[in-house]
Amino acid sequence: MLVEAMLTPASLDRTAESAHVVATSGFTGVVLTETSRSAYMASTAVALAEPDLRVSTGVAVAFPRSPMVTAGAAWELQEVTRGRFRLGLGTQVRAHVERRYATDFDPPGPRMAEYVEAVRAAFAGFRGEPLDFEGQWWSMDLLPPMWSPGPIDHPDPPVDIAAVNPWMLRMAGRLADGVHVHPLNHQGYLRETVMAQVSAGAAETGRDPGSVELIVPCFTAAGDDEAERSKWREMARMQVAFYGSTPNYAFIFEQLGYPETTAEIRVEQKRGDLGAMAAVVNDEILAHFVVEG
Repeated sequence: MLVEAMLTPASLDRTAESAHVVATSGFTGVVLTETSRSAYMASTAVALAEPDLRVSTGVAVAFPRSPMVTAGAAWELQEVTRGRFRLGLGTQVRAHVERRYATDFDPPGPRMAEYVEAVRAAFAGFRGEPLDFEGQWWSMDLLPPMWSPGPIDHPDPPVDIAAVNPWMLRMAGRLADGVHVHPLNHQGYLRETVMAQVSAGAAETGRDPGSVELIVPCFTAAGDDEAERSKWREMARMQVAFYGSTPNYAFIFEQLGYPETTAEIRVEQKRGDLGAMAAVVNDEILAHFVVEG
């Protein structure tokens, strides 16, 4: 097991500074999220600041970028990290993809499966193989030498995808090198849903389930006294409420025996009461999602 630090978007100079802190603190690598800033730019800042760290996008939004553009960015990062880069991709949610990125979304699962195959086709093209990918949503058959980054002295970057529901997890088991598990996770969900579905998907294509790397974010409340732990615990409570407001994630609470949690959070969300949203996540629920010490 490797322990890595997840970094949220910041200016490139601050991201480089954070990379120094991560490296000197004993972490193996960093996972770069993408909301307000590019995960690829942040990955570059980390790679140049601390070249011995593993670097992963966790996750970069796929659909607004063509597979060729994504593959090119990943290729350069694999080169500069000397083979320590992992390409983590996610669909994002419909509203952001359609209304912020002005890009098509449906159907997200099959579209992501094809996207992964298209990115790998581009990698093969960079190594000199003929580019001839024909899919339902993307087609690529032109890569003159002048426009190709060319071969590198490292394997193709592993391609990981973000997955929450059983269908996407099973698809990840069939196709992906790894899975970015959602931060809203607990032991039952990891065992009964994530590992079960990834293993089933891997079996469909004769893969070893153990070859699919699981990247599992973890909420922590660490501190030397109760006051310090309480601060982080309350931040985690708000995060669980924020993620838990998504209807597609309601089943994660249902697995714990709290079937009305998402519905109750959404009532308070519509009222605009953030404090009440967090209060729905009582200490008993929160304990399933946070590691304290």
